[in-house]
Amino acid sequence: MHKARVRGFVTEQEILHGFPEIEEYLGAYEEFLSLLEGVGAQVIETKEGLLGRREVEKTVKGKTKSAAEEKKAVDWNELAQDSIQMYLREIGKISLLTGEEEVALAKRKDRGEKEAEKRLIEANLRLVVSIAKKFVGKSLSLLDLIQEGNIGLFRAVKKFEYRKGYKFSTYATWWIRQAITRALADQSRTIRIPVHMVETINRFQSVERQLIQDLGREPLPEEIAAEMGEDLEKVHYIIKISQDTVSLETSVGEDDEDSTLEDFIEDVKNVSPDRAAALQLLKDYVRDVIRDLSPREVKILEMRFGLTDGVTHTLEEVGREFDVTRERIRQIEAKALERIQSHAGIEKLRDY
Repeated sequence: MHKARVRGFVTEQEILHGFPEIEEYLGAYEEFLSLLEGVGAQVIETKEGLLGRREVEKTVKGKTKSAAEEKKAVDWNELAQDSIQMYLREIGKISLLTGEEEVALAKRKDRGEKEAEKRLIEANLRLVVSIAKKFVGKSLSLLDLIQEGNIGLFRAVKKFEYRKGYKFSTYATWWIRQAITRALADQSRTIRIPVHMVETINRFQSVERQLIQDLGREPLPEEIAAEMGEDLEKVHYIIKISQDTVSLETSVGEDDEDSTLEDFIEDVKNVSPDRAAALQLLKDYVRDVIRDLSPREVKILEMRFGLTDGVTHTLEEVGREFDVTRERIRQIEAKALERIQSHAGIEKLRDY
């Protein structure tokens, strides 16, 4: 509450830290929200919401932002928070199941009773919330995480086999976490990364953070590889794919309208003007040197050295073209090169 009074807002992560089991203490949670409303504080749902709040603060200090945009951002945060509050209130009314009830419902579910399947799902919605909270701050909102976790819960109910003797919550936890992890992998990046690589990247980042604490500096890739037990080449690959995708239209500097990242990136496939001019001069010099050769000799040199299309050919390939042996092509080539050596313009080519 002290932070809320000073800053005028609290983050969703701070609330989850203060109420680690929100779904078990809905009464206290709702009372806390009422106190926030009483002091005029807002609840910011995600990091993006926090950034939006900072923009609002900048506007109060004189930056340009319309009142309609401010109202829209505030209304969105309030709507998201109200949705979470309503959802938690509803699932809090559903009683939990005992072990015997789980088995009885599982038996009825196996017989095709949809009502039993629905009861199993509803009784474990709080479990989904508990697991989803641990993934808050990783690019999806809490509501989206709960939605994805619920999909995993549906799969768990479909596949649950009570005869194996374990509790349903133990079985469902894996499916819920798997559904959330897959959703984060599919939706958090412009270029999708496979789930198994997402887990590897998470392990890499965990090891990197630990080494930073232990060493007091940024660890070398070799040190991370040794700690992870992976090859150095794979660590370099992990570093490469873990980078975020950046748009070429991203603004650079303070001039948001005219300067973008695209303006500062070299196109390595495009030939620069000076390089293009040098290549054209070289082509002209070569043409001048081979002008005194016979058409047959010119054709052979063009095929052997790729002077026309950049594709070189073997002696055998050129021999098939002229219907002679490869040895004969070698002799003609040697004679043509010898004549070129005595050409007056050969000195110009030595610079290349």
